[in-house]
Amino acid sequence: MRLAVLKETMPGETRVAATPETVKKLKGLGCNVAVQAGAGLASGIPDAEFAAAGAEIAADAAAAVAGASIVFTVRAPEAPLPQGALLIGTLAADAAKAQGYAAAGVEACSMELLPRITRAQSMDVLSSQANLAGYRAVIEGAAAYDRGFPMMMTAAGTVAAANAFIMGAGVAGLQAIATARRLGARVSATDVRPAAKEEIKSLGAAFVGYEDEESRHAQTAGGYAKQLSAEFYAKQAEVVAAHIAKQDVVVCTALVQGRKAPTLITEAMVLSMKPGSVIVDIASDAGGNCALTKPGEIFETPNGVKILGWTNWPGRIPAAASALYARNLLTFLTTFWDKEAKAPKLNPEDEIVQGVQLTRGGAVVHNMFAPAQAA
Repeated sequence: MRLAVLKETMPGETRVAATPETVKKLKGLGCNVAVQAGAGLASGIPDAEFAAAGAEIAADAAAAVAGASIVFTVRAPEAPLPQGALLIGTLAADAAKAQGYAAAGVEACSMELLPRITRAQSMDVLSSQANLAGYRAVIEGAAAYDRGFPMMMTAAGTVAAANAFIMGAGVAGLQAIATARRLGARVSATDVRPAAKEEIKSLGAAFVGYEDEESRHAQTAGGYAKQLSAEFYAKQAEVVAAHIAKQDVVVCTALVQGRKAPTLITEAMVLSMKPGSVIVDIASDAGGNCALTKPGEIFETPNGVKILGWTNWPGRIPAAASALYARNLLTFLTTFWDKEAKAPKLNPEDEIVQGVQLTRGGAVVHNMFAPAQAA
């Protein structure tokens, strides 16, 4: 069984869907692995390391996927895939893409749709990548802030610790809290989900936020934040506005699955901040949590606040991000691997398969995009 690993074509995408470590394990399953030339260079993995692990180095995407039964990718590929191939990646699934995969006879699995259940934790690409994004956001925020993070006592006087405020306490936010604490900042955080308050406090940060009856039901069964009312966000904004004016570094991580990121920092809030303050917007891929974020750019406001709006934050730490992502895909494939047939066997009744599989047998089967067909 041939498994192809493609070089990413999206601008700024530095990750790769396999590493020499996972290539060896894929070969142990019985796969012949073909890696497109240059696929790992942006992650610090030369072709020679893939070859040493037993992979064939294919000259281009067409050569890599020729005869492939399985294709690993980070983003949705541009290259045509063989009919019947199993495509596994973060495909930014929507109805049009799903229909395209079905028409091409490709069985597509979009890993960002993985259900948040215990069985799926080791293959949860969103969690593994968000963890790194939260870490990297604080590191880059600290680098952009020119006054230092920890309190430092010197013969010449004391340098005060930075005030760091983390907005959103999901996987990325909790890692951002932990990283900011390790760097010595005074850390506070906010989140609308009721369980987040204790998680924030457990990491040594102060909780900031408005709480009412609506906020007690602000979490889905899958652990994601729900979209709340305009009235709630207005009251939350009042609390945040007073707090944010005193902050040195603000890291925004709030996302609502399947929707544009909520605007948590208004222009007025930005203008209230001190010159030299920094806002790091991890949610820039989804439109941003800050009203002034420019996705893909660093922007400095007239009052001297730097807004870091880079997209693809995990891709800013590519070696680690690729290593974790590749293990996520390997775990998914291994979980559904038929050892006797030496092939994947995706049970359509399995909760994980139902969560990620977009297409099967030339039809769209995911209930988000084709409810009638998925019934």
